[in-house]
Amino acid sequence: MHFAFKSPVAVASGLAVCLLSASAMAGPKDSLTRTMIVQASPDTVWRLIGPFCAIGDWHPAIGSCALDGADHPTRTLVTRDGQAVFVELEVARNDSAHRYSYSFTSSPLPVSNYVATISVRANGRYGSVITWRGDYLPNPGQEGIAAQALAGIYETGLAAIRDRFNHPPEAER
Repeated sequence: MHFAFKSPVAVASGLAVCLLSASAMAGPKDSLTRTMIVQASPDTVWRLIGPFCAIGDWHPAIGSCALDGADHPTRTLVTRDGQAVFVELEVARNDSAHRYSYSFTSSPLPVSNYVATISVRANGRYGSVITWRGDYLPNPGQEGIAAQALAGIYETGLAAIRDRFNHPPEAER
């Protein structure tokens, strides 16, 4: 039996081709983005939504959030009705830029390779734009269900944030 040793460059090139082929066979990733304009500064909005487990305070569908305390924390979210549990890992954070990213460790949604980013940026002198973007691979045949479920999560959460900040003065209520 004869073994041929290849150069490290040839091995790396072959590995890259295999990885690219594998991701091409898995299908293209989908993405979904929702934005909301609010009447508050980015710093004010970030104080509400920036802490990783704060989603339990502002998203109406979330009943509880628990952190594991790791350097890259994992949060466990349970819906208010107790019917769904999401386990999410914080994969990136930049508080000065008002953004963090997370991935699903486990989720009831028909997706894999899910990574999302929530960010806040200035919009004019006194406002902010909140952006929630997710990239994911929908399970085959469940593309519409996945997009609809994520859109519902994003839109409901962003509307709740908007409602916290965009309320009329007391005299107008």
